[in-house]
Amino acid sequence: MPTSALRSGRLLTPRAAAAAREAPPLRRRELRPPPAGRSRGAPLPSGGARAHCAAMHVHFVAVAGTGMGALAGLFKAAGHEVSGSDVSFYPPMGPALERWGIRLMTGFEPAHLDPRPDLVVIGNVCRPTNPEARAAIEGGMRVTTMAHALADHMLAGRSPLVVAGTHGKTTTSSMCAWLLHEAGRDPGFLIGGLPKNFEASFRLPRSASAAGERRGLPLLGEAGTGRRRTPFVVEGDEYDTAFFEKTPKLWHYRPEVGIVTSIEHDHVDIYPDAASYEAAFRGFIERIPETGLVVAAAHDPRVVDVVSRSARAEVAWFALEGDDTHGKPPHWLAAPAEAGPSGQSFDLYAGGVLAGRVALRMPGHHNVRNAIAAIAAAAHGFGVPLSTAIAALASFEGVRRRQDLLFEARGVRVYDDFAHHPTAVDETLRALRSRHPEGALWAVFEPRSATACRALHQEPYARAFGAADRVVLAPLGRPDIAAGERLDLDRLVRDLDRAGKRAEAAASVDAIVDAIAREAREGDTVALLSNGAFGGIYEKLRGALSARSR
Repeated sequence: MPTSALRSGRLLTPRAAAAAREAPPLRRRELRPPPAGRSRGAPLPSGGARAHCAAMHVHFVAVAGTGMGALAGLFKAAGHEVSGSDVSFYPPMGPALERWGIRLMTGFEPAHLDPRPDLVVIGNVCRPTNPEARAAIEGGMRVTTMAHALADHMLAGRSPLVVAGTHGKTTTSSMCAWLLHEAGRDPGFLIGGLPKNFEASFRLPRSASAAGERRGLPLLGEAGTGRRRTPFVVEGDEYDTAFFEKTPKLWHYRPEVGIVTSIEHDHVDIYPDAASYEAAFRGFIERIPETGLVVAAAHDPRVVDVVSRSARAEVAWFALEGDDTHGKPPHWLAAPAEAGPSGQSFDLYAGGVLAGRVALRMPGHHNVRNAIAAIAAAAHGFGVPLSTAIAALASFEGVRRRQDLLFEARGVRVYDDFAHHPTAVDETLRALRSRHPEGALWAVFEPRSATACRALHQEPYARAFGAADRVVLAPLGRPDIAAGERLDLDRLVRDLDRAGKRAEAAASVDAIVDAIAREAREGDTVALLSNGAFGGIYEKLRGALSARSR
């Protein structure tokens, strides 16, 4: 592309022009137009294609987790009898399980295994002492894990698209599922969050593919040498599989197309150092066959290193204009454009060619990265026309608990977000600031995960709240961590104060609610950042703000 090429009516910047000149050509088949007459809706997937086995009684031990609950729903949709146990069944998963027809039992007891299930799925939160899990194993029952149950019973005969990375997995997976759905590809999916375009976090394809049949979607190398089967999108968590199998879950998902969004040391409870963490992603990349595709973030030096050393499959690199791509010219490039209350737009380049302007309802450059990865996987991996992908992203509504506007009361906007790693906190706050430049931005953070509660990120957290005006820190979710290893909230407050932020460490959730209800003003934005229930702060704050408005 010449330097003088126009980008949406104006000249390309020199950097974008250089990236466009260097971009490797895409190897693509002739793209088909989307099928006509399809509904845009995405109903709950009851009555889809049955799994590749006879109906079973499947019992889930620790069923109320996000992933286990969704998998239970998927098995139910496939026509199996499904039961499950857990210590409690709080919203939103508890009511959802009941709605899907899962038979629920409170607590963990060997008696829950009577009548004897055909298959017992043991969640990775279970410890070796779990009495129900122990009874299943010692009783000689057919026992498996969430990862193996998904792979063996739902992914067989399909083409898995697995989204991996420290950040952005849920949003990118949801985008992939929506793009493939809108292109008429009939995708299945299992996602660790609730995409707003769908009624559940799982979907069973309505058409089955026999394990030996590859139908419909030519691979994007040499046309006709092979075919993709019905796609199945999986959010690939790097956490371990079970107490009796200490391997990353994402190793078991049989990826044909894989996305790596980012690699940044996390889950310190099972990965003590960066090398052990990166090894999980190396194993994932090595498992993508030569006929597959790796979609990888060129701006992340750890991704570039891991993918470059480990990939057997073709690699499609993606980046934003201005990124240092570490010697990897991007096949897919985005040049961010307007940002505001309606979201974020960007210009998309595919193989150095301007493909069009993309409009996202979600703000933030990190969501632009998520979108490019999803487009690359759908188009490069499954032959979705770019025009269809661009149109689908414009109607993508986002994901629950990802910059999710819960309510507005007394002119104060309250958002919920899952961010807890310093990088995610920073990206989320900057995105909300771009959407709402007016008023004060409150960052209300609950350190809850094993990583967030440790001193590993003491200094990065001091930099992560740069976009916020007010910072309120909730008590540590894991106070039992040794003092020398624990995140020091008082020190973090001092560091934020020195950086010009008004910060405080609150004694309780109720104290946080009182402070916001008392001090927040019309036009302010409150970001509630937690990967857990945050002590019921959501309804407490709604009630307090609403009461003050009367």
